Amino acid sequence: MGDFSKDINSTFPNQKVKAMLNIMFTANWINSYQTSFFKPFKISSQQYNILRILKGAGEPLKVQTIKERMIERSPNATRLMDKLCSKNLIERISCPGDRRVVHIKITEEGLNLLHDISKADKKDLLGNLTEEEAAQLSNLLDKVR
Repeated sequence: MGDFSKDINSTFPNQKVKAMLNIMFTANWINSYQTSFFKPFKISSQQYNILRILKGAGEPLKVQTIKERMIERSPNATRLMDKLCSKNLIERISCPGDRRVVHIKITEEGLNLLHDISKADKKDLLGNLTEEEAAQLSNLLDKVR
């Protein structure tokens, strides 16, 4: 089992400081892994999240709804969608009753990309945890927030 304090060669004034820094360190570690995992697919983890949201909804969604459902809420969600649109992974649908409202729909290409990603060999980042430990970790993180 890893030891965070050895990973960064540091000591901490108390366990709460150590835990907070460990959360930040681990979040960065996961983010780095995701960045390298999604690179061959030419999308970011945030773009993947948008595609997942749209697939799960099963219907076009308003941009604001997508922003609210994102794991990593980003002020540049519109820019992320612009990139997905330029890759033909999503399409914009104007609302005939209100030109200010735009719905976003995943395309067949977007669904195919999600299928390819689901078949890719992914590292189980929580593989060292039992189901019970994963539930405990999730509960503790909920408690922190």
